[in-house]
Amino acid sequence: MNLQFGLQLYSVRDELQKDYWGTLEKLAAIGYRHLEIANHNADSGLEPNATELRKRLDALGMKVVSSHIHPLDRYEEIIAYNKELGSTAIGLGIAFFKNKREVLECCELLNRHGEAYKKGGLDFYYHNHFQEFQKFDGEYVLDIILNNTDKDLVKIEFDTYWAVRGGVDPIAYLKKLGDRCDLVHQKDLPATAIPANLLEVTGEDADITFERFLELQQADQFSEVGEGTLDIAGIIRTVREIGAAKYIFVEQDLTSRNQLESVEISYRNISKLFGA
Repeated sequence: MNLQFGLQLYSVRDELQKDYWGTLEKLAAIGYRHLEIANHNADSGLEPNATELRKRLDALGMKVVSSHIHPLDRYEEIIAYNKELGSTAIGLGIAFFKNKREVLECCELLNRHGEAYKKGGLDFYYHNHFQEFQKFDGEYVLDIILNNTDKDLVKIEFDTYWAVRGGVDPIAYLKKLGDRCDLVHQKDLPATAIPANLLEVTGEDADITFERFLELQQADQFSEVGEGTLDIAGIIRTVREIGAAKYIFVEQDLTSRNQLESVEISYRNISKLFGA
């Protein structure tokens, strides 16, 4: 299929909480058609109802193509939910590691998840942040994951912004991933985010916990697609040259703007870059 772009709904989480259906209507009016949902509290149930969501999205000319759901081990329920939506992909959004042993234990879990979801007809993905570019025994965490998971069970949903924040050239790493990566997350990095590499702040062998990760996140260190320093045109070109990717999702973790205004700016800019 041709490479297309969409939106990770985490980008507008506050707006969705205020008015879920109204926010979807506004996203459709902006022009978004392909969505990746984020349900980070699946213990309390998968919301909204999949049948109702599919019906509403169909009416808006939109569709869910991927999802991030946590926790992931309620396989039958999650597979049924995604099937009802028409989604074909499920991702693990974030993980943290103290040492190589914990990475290898996670790899075993990723393979189990991948096998379960493959049986249910879904592709399974691991999504990176910057901490996957820590090194344990001289090896990137993400390389350890690549080398110790089954490529037929575990794909990578590559976040280019977070790669830069881990001190890595996203274009070079995309080439390394090749067809193991067919979903990409895209945001942008303002020139004022110094240092760009957060591992210069934490240290490469630091114990990066979720709490430490949150401390390092500041709205002024994110910018809308096309408003910052990343070579997004080059990223899109590289993804097209590799030829495996299906979607590049705009994902705005934090913004100083209203969330809908933020994703509208990204939509406008990424539309131009896709057409360039």
